[in-house]
Amino acid sequence: MILETTSTDRLFLPDAPAIAGLNFRAFRDDDDDYAIIVDLTNAYFEANQTGEVITVEWLKNFYRNTSDFDPRRDVLLAEVDGRPIACGRRWHRQLDDGTRLYLNIGCILPDWSRRGIGRAMLHQGETYLREIAATQPDTGPRYFQSFVADTELGADALLRSEGYAIKRNFYEMVRPDLENIPDLPLPDDLEVRPATPDHYRAIGAALNEAFRDHWGHSESTEQEHQRWLNSPHFQPHLWQVAWAGDEVAGVVLPYIDAEENAHFKRLRGWPDPICVRRPWRKQGLASALIARSLRTLKEHGMTEAALGVDTENLSGALRVYERLGFRAVKRFSSYWKPMSDE
Repeated sequence: MILETTSTDRLFLPDAPAIAGLNFRAFRDDDDDYAIIVDLTNAYFEANQTGEVITVEWLKNFYRNTSDFDPRRDVLLAEVDGRPIACGRRWHRQLDDGTRLYLNIGCILPDWSRRGIGRAMLHQGETYLREIAATQPDTGPRYFQSFVADTELGADALLRSEGYAIKRNFYEMVRPDLENIPDLPLPDDLEVRPATPDHYRAIGAALNEAFRDHWGHSESTEQEHQRWLNSPHFQPHLWQVAWAGDEVAGVVLPYIDAEENAHFKRLRGWPDPICVRRPWRKQGLASALIARSLRTLKEHGMTEAALGVDTENLSGALRVYERLGFRAVKRFSSYWKPMSDE
């Protein structure tokens, strides 16, 4: 067994630091634990200035609609004298090229960082993920993976000390106002029509197909399709979907995160994700749809916009976004570490 249970609720980590009252336990999959993880995560985000906020609604949807993930098995909580201080989650996925990634994400309250708790949880996660890997066909390279913002200095130091290195960088880009939005025409023979429920499958399939050309893609599952449909960011009334007859040519699917806006006292919309299918690329379609999205967000009261981009995107997305007034404000990185056979 990976986790040695010392009671029905407590878990043993062999290299946990000797801190009075420190215990580890599994996730109970109840409303209290969802609230605990949201509070921990948001406190960590605020302390590390990541610019993010999550909600219980978002977390439940993610936990319940992520493939190869069971929170009762894959989430670990740390407590001191019964007070939650850290949490971590582990899951895995296989990329289109056969690479298997074993993800290990965690957060800890600032008062308890750099005391060995995060390292013990990282080690436990790696041990757990190795056991999962041992049950799977050895058909391609395997890596541990984690994600860190450039402001998460403690997490960066921990991962680097444990043999992780940055594999890929991503920017968060912001357009600080929604003025002077260019009027860009759609390519010939394309039109934008409102999205209705009978379109959702085709739009989801178009996203999956277009992103096959992007780094780190893995095929979308039915469970992930349901996660998309049930996301609080699923806001079809804002979408810009370009059609060539009955075929989806490209999409920008904006959303407004009301909770995040309230927390940061701003009016930001996200014209994201963005994709154009191969037959309609290099015709200005992405730029035209983004411009339409910016006008739509402005009509709904927003005063700025943001999106994410792979800094090495082969389609030239970074340059497209810069031409439309977006500027990089934060970097997020994917850290990888080879999984040895030890």
